[in-house]
Amino acid sequence: MAWIRTVPESEATGIVKEEYDAGIERAGRVYNIVKLFSIKPESLKAFVNQYEIIMLGPSKLSRAQREMIATVVSQINGCRY
Repeated sequence: MAWIRTVPESEATGIVKEEYDAGIERAGRVYNIVKLFSIKPESLKAFVNQYEIIMLGPSKLSRAQREMIATVVSQINGCRY
């Protein structure tokens, strides 16, 4: 497995801290997929924005259906997230 440098929660500032705090509020923790973007805060912000549009924005699919699709795709791709 590849090793990717990330910003630890204890060292997060600015946009990274804001997104980490939002992750903790939303899910009780900061998921590794969010941490992967922490070195480039502008990319982190774009990732979170895209996630919110796809998973929380208007859709004919329910939130549960979107989560199920994401889970199946991750499984097929061998993703552990």
